[in-house]
Amino acid sequence: MNRALPLAMLVGLTLQGCIFSPGQHMDTGNLVREGSPESSRIELLPITPKLVAIEAAADRSNVVAPELLSYQPVEYRIGAGDLIFITVWDHPELTAPSGSQQQIEANGRLVRPDGSLFYPYVGTIEAAGKTIEELRSAIASRLAKVVAEPQVDVSILRFVSQKIILSGAFLKTGQVPITNTPLRLLDAIGQGSVVTESADISGLVLKRDGREYLIDLDALNRKNSNLHNLYLKDGDQLHLPYNDQKKVYVLGEVTASRAINFKGSNMNLTDALGTVGGLRQETSSGKEVYVIRGVENLADEPVKVFQIDLKSPSAFALAQHFKLQPQDVVYVGPADVTRWNRFISQVFPSANLLRTGVSIQEDLGSTN
Repeated sequence: MNRALPLAMLVGLTLQGCIFSPGQHMDTGNLVREGSPESSRIELLPITPKLVAIEAAADRSNVVAPELLSYQPVEYRIGAGDLIFITVWDHPELTAPSGSQQQIEANGRLVRPDGSLFYPYVGTIEAAGKTIEELRSAIASRLAKVVAEPQVDVSILRFVSQKIILSGAFLKTGQVPITNTPLRLLDAIGQGSVVTESADISGLVLKRDGREYLIDLDALNRKNSNLHNLYLKDGDQLHLPYNDQKKVYVLGEVTASRAINFKGSNMNLTDALGTVGGLRQETSSGKEVYVIRGVENLADEPVKVFQIDLKSPSAFALAQHFKLQPQDVVYVGPADVTRWNRFISQVFPSANLLRTGVSIQEDLGSTN
């Protein structure tokens, strides 16, 4: 038995360690204990109606920069590369010099790189920078020297000179022409066709005049959204990022722990828990539901840990209004009985080991 005593002491120390870590558990007392190293780096915040209201007031995802909304499209001005179709009524030889049997584009007039175009009996005329009406009037004025009271009409067959660029999570990327019909943001997005499964619709970036603007397309579903009034102009670039780098992680006592792609800023705590099948009824503690939100620099600001008690039915309504952010970690802790069961499952193997050690010592003693 003399050798069994040190073994018993070792097992006892092992069991003591198990008491403090029988399973995953977040000790909220240690999080905010005054004077501890963690207290300066972690801030525990209960999720309350007041907190949800404060978070909602601080949410700027529905705000669009005033300078974007103030832009109003002007009348289209012709540019290099545009294909112009000129009609002179009662003069088919001028309207379709290549023959009426040809496709309409074959009789179009291309605006040259220097901004000019050629037309019979008119000669070379400067087209770039003119509106459709200004070009029509200039052509009619010159034709009047050879045609009595010419009736001239001008239209654009192909718009090339003004465009925006789409990139990222669109089915169709590249150039989208701006025509004589003003191009709205939503029109451009519709032409590009968003890849809904993998697009981060809350992170659309509009580049204009050397500046970048973040636009949350989720705002379209919110009250008083003004994205419908946002027009694009020549040179704008729209980049829609993929959401593979933005996730919400749901861990702990849930049906299926996993990472959820963060598709939009409207994801709330109820959405996240519902996506993974909810809490495990047998093992979870409804009062230990946490949202852990990291920061870029721990030296400057603490990590925020939000807590909600989902034992109350009203708390589910509150969770529905608590919006998650990319890289948030949702953690559900185990119930007291679960921690006890895990503790017991660790005690019995250790106790068996102790009994085995004592039995060996007894056998050795009797043999001697």
